[in-house]
Amino acid sequence: MTEKKALLTVPGREPIELPIRSGTLGQDVIDVGGLGSFDYFTFDPGFTSTASCESKITYIDGDQGILLHRGYPIEELAENSDYLETCYLLLNGDLPNAMQKKEFENIITTHTMVNRSIEQFMSGFRYDAHPMAMMCGAVGAMSSFYHDSLDITDPHHRMITAHRLIAKMPTLAAMCYKHYAGQPYMYPRNNLGYAENFLNMMFGTPCETRDVNPVLAKAMDLLFLLHADHEQNASTSTVRLAGSSGANPFSCIAAGIAALWGPSHGGANQAVLEMLNEIGDVKNIDSFVKRAKDKNDPFRLMGFGHRVYKNFDPRAKVMKQACDSVLAELGIDNDPLLKIAKRLEQIALEDDYFVSKKLYPNVDFYSGIIMKAIGIPTEMFTVIFATGRTVGWIAHWSEMISNSYKIGRPRQLYTGEQRRSIVPIKKRK
Repeated sequence: MTEKKALLTVPGREPIELPIRSGTLGQDVIDVGGLGSFDYFTFDPGFTSTASCESKITYIDGDQGILLHRGYPIEELAENSDYLETCYLLLNGDLPNAMQKKEFENIITTHTMVNRSIEQFMSGFRYDAHPMAMMCGAVGAMSSFYHDSLDITDPHHRMITAHRLIAKMPTLAAMCYKHYAGQPYMYPRNNLGYAENFLNMMFGTPCETRDVNPVLAKAMDLLFLLHADHEQNASTSTVRLAGSSGANPFSCIAAGIAALWGPSHGGANQAVLEMLNEIGDVKNIDSFVKRAKDKNDPFRLMGFGHRVYKNFDPRAKVMKQACDSVLAELGIDNDPLLKIAKRLEQIALEDDYFVSKKLYPNVDFYSGIIMKAIGIPTEMFTVIFATGRTVGWIAHWSEMISNSYKIGRPRQLYTGEQRRSIVPIKKRK
């Protein structure tokens, strides 16, 4: 079979041949890796048309609304699997059998405790420190506790680190909330499932033992699952770039958390709640919708449409069902923000403007409503996102480290001053 080539025509020189590579799904890519030898680089701000790596983990088709993890549709995983089973899939490439799943769950359960020094570390933050600031610092600090498994060239060490991170992130997340709320930390319990344990550490107190509502636990597990990975987004690419320098995995994940903190990335579901607060009352919805339709008005409805999904977000359909279940279970009928959210959802699904532009409610819209209904403060939304996304980050990091890779070194189009000489300060005007 003849290798496909692309010809780049540059004025004043012979056409440059560039290999065309094909994946198992998706667009072909033009390999521009050798273009530098011809004294040219490509210019692609935001890397929106550049494949930064080769990966076997997640595939997205935004036009068709498709999200596959190792080939499995997200809808099927949400219906037939759970978060830890999805973690196993992302890390190992295949779904576990019954014995493998039980062993994996046991490993995660027995790694949920954190070193007591982490408690002292957390207590060093100001009483009103943002939970994401604490989370970023605590995960970065974890590298100082686990010297026994920081050899990134050792597959066994990489897997131990993955297990530790998946297991301890809910514990750290709950500790961030407890410190923020001024409440005592709750230790993990080995008799609870992953999401149950998290909710118990979040809302439990040493004063009494309460059962975790199974409907809420299922919704939280689904929330983790639907955020487990999303291909080469900003935070995942950050983890890969940090990892390409040979940095330890804890610092790489901390870098991913920092990138996720940005309001254009992980802060979207928090922005949904802030928008609902800005609208304030159901009677104000029509005027805000009118503003959203006005191109000259900077106001935008948050939680509708998606940069990647041009049709619909497949995660949103699943999250909507969980949202309806949570609201029904809690019997919430009089919360003013949730009333606004439900009305906005109805408008987005029926109004010709939103339907024609395919501005459907996305996963951030429904996840924000779920967490609001459960009682999770908006400051914790991105922390929970990071907890679920940790497995995706560490899976991509491990995939990169296990293959041949180069340290990341993007190029630039320089538009600054040309070379000039320094004028002595006394002669400067």
